[in-house]
Order: sequence, then C-alpha cells, then structure tokens
Amino acid sequence: MMSAPTPDPQMLMKTEFEDSEQDFLEQAAADGVVFPPGNLESDEPPLESDLHRDQIDLLIRLLRWFWRDRQDYYVSGNTTIYYSPSQRKTHKFRGPDFFVVLGVPNYPRRSWAIWEEDGKYPHVIVELLSNSTARTDRGLKKTLYQDTFRTPDYFWFHPDTLEFQGFHLVEGHYESLEPNEQGWLWSEQLGLYLGVLHRQLRFFTPEGELIPSPEEVAEAEAQRAEAEAQRAEAEAQRAEAEAHRAEAERRRNEQLEAKLRELGVNPDELT
Repeated sequence: MMSAPTPDPQMLMKTEFEDSEQDFLEQAAADGVVFPPGNLESDEPPLESDLHRDQIDLLIRLLRWFWRDRQDYYVSGNTTIYYSPSQRKTHKFRGPDFFVVLGVPNYPRRSWAIWEEDGKYPHVIVELLSNSTARTDRGLKKTLYQDTFRTPDYFWFHPDTLEFQGFHLVEGHYESLEPNEQGWLWSEQLGLYLGVLHRQLRFFTPEGELIPSPEEVAEAEAQRAEAEAQRAEAEAQRAEAEAHRAEAERRRNEQLEAKLRELGVNPDELT
C-alpha cells in the first residue's frame, strides 16, 4: 500500500494565510467597509540622494540574505502602505523607507494594502532622515506608526549626520531604546541589533556578529580561496626548496666520497 504524500509546509502556510485573509475580508464586509481595487501601484516620491537609495537597498538585501531560508515575512522599502479604504480620495498613505512585516507569505508586491494582508501593519520600520523629511519622520510619522500602525519597533537614521534613534511600543506608546556599549539598538521583532558601521546602518546578531551582504560573503569566500591557494603555493615552494636542498646535499656527499677515493681512502670504512 502506498503511503500518503507528505504535505508541503509552504502550501500549508499559504493556505493558513489565505484563510486568515478571507476571515478578515468577510468581517470587514459585514461592517460595511468598501475596499478600493487591489494590486495598487506604489505612489512614492523619488529618494533624497544616492546615500538614501543605497542604504535602503543594503538593508533589504541584508535581511533577505540572512533570512534566505524563511518564507514567512515581507521586506520592502520606499513602498506605499495603503491603510484606509478611502485612501484614493484622502491620500492617507505613507511609504516607509524600510519596513518588515512578519507572519505573511514572501512574494513580490506592488504596494502593501492592509485590507489584502489580513489587516497586518509593519512590525519594524526604519526611516532615513533628510533635511526635508526629518521633522515629519520625528513627528507626524512617529505618531502615525505609534497610534495607527501600532508598529512595535521604529527607528530613524540620518545617512549624513549619522543621527540614530529607536523606539519600542510599550502599552501603546513609544519608549526610547537604550543603546548597548557599541551604540547599537535592539529590535525585538527582528531578534537583531541595528547599528552604524562605516557610516551605514547594519544588522548584527545577538552575539555581536555583523550580518554580511551577499557581496561581502562572496568577497570573503574569494579571499579565503586566494589565501588557501597562496598557502598551497607556499607549501609547494617549500617542498621544492627541500628537494633542491636534498639534491645539493646528495651531490656534495658524492663529490666528497670521490675526493676521498682519489686520496686512497675508502669512505665506507669511515662510518
């Protein structure tokens, strides 16, 4: 008798997400909520500078690489979050520079519409400050993420001045996070530290190890391979030098023996 096929964990997870989303939509419909069309395009202004774009891209790539075996999260940056059914009329939307949502299937999206995602808001948000956005990021957005999004972990970072601050939601209000000895701030949601290294915001493990980018991993592997090749070459050169030394010693001994025989001395009798 053939055994029953083993369920695919990813399919089971997807089914659970779909069931949960359907329950959310049915309850909203019962409450008379009318949602706009799904699959909305992101509607965000251009980034302030290369520093902002590179920093957002770095954070996304770092987390995707570190969580490459996970399928239960979504990470994005400078992507619109639609959180009101009437947003197309009221423009009630904000696009965090970097955000992470946990407990959702991991696939590409054009935007994040709360009504299509089981009512889930970001669990972690990072805003990159600039001269034109700092006031909003420290004020309006902080209030929005605290009171409406209820985002547990909120950070901001200024790529130019390196201003870095973080908050954790405690009983509905943001409380400032205390840095450790390295100046890093702990994200309870990610289970990682955020800290500044070489003027960039990076992730660190609870043990304090830097989470590398794919490029840094490849570079480290290349350096290890080059070091191994150099070690092998040095070993080959050492072996060759030893062979030359042994050959020179053999020839010297042969010349000595020949000289002794010319003098009528049997070298074998000297041992």
